[in-house]
Amino acid sequence: MGRGAYGLARVAVIVRAPVGWLWWSGVLAAGIGALPPGAAGRRIGVLAGIAGGLITAYVVWAARRRRWRALLGAAERAGRAVVLQDRAVTLRAWRRAHRRWLLLALPVAVASSFVLPVAGGLLLCGAALGLWAKARWLGRWEREHEALLWVRTEAAAGGGAAGRTVPGLHTTGLAAGDAAPGGARRPRRRARSGSARR
Repeated sequence: MGRGAYGLARVAVIVRAPVGWLWWSGVLAAGIGALPPGAAGRRIGVLAGIAGGLITAYVVWAARRRRWRALLGAAERAGRAVVLQDRAVTLRAWRRAHRRWLLLALPVAVASSFVLPVAGGLLLCGAALGLWAKARWLGRWEREHEALLWVRTEAAAGGGAAGRTVPGLHTTGLAAGDAAPGGARRPRRRARSGSARR
């Protein structure tokens, strides 16, 4: 990428990366899981799944909150010699790196239905909702501070956007990149790519 240059990926996009996969896997697993009566019965399975899904959503949303706040408070302006990774590239890279456990989530959730029907699928849906809510939280921060959050690609590869390998976050203007605040796809007419805007 040139001397002194480095790649950056959007933080919120990394957080959102597994949401769709987990959500639809959870919906499918819950539907399949409603077929067998299960050892505990459908009613208990559904109630346990709802409670477990809500708890999972909260735990995922609140996970590493102190670490996140420290990173947000110390975020620095990105330099000019950076390459901003496209949203689609970030999603594809994250899913490729974690495809094993993403593919394993569905059969495990379905298998759990023989004990607690539907519950496994609702847990996956809860995890998806928690990550979606965290991305929305990051999006609110970005709008309030009029800055988008980025992380070095090689640092995030080790453990996510707030992992131990991440020394800090970087910021750019709201127009940089092709993803809106919160990591959602930006409307094409407003899309931007290339180097960071100061």
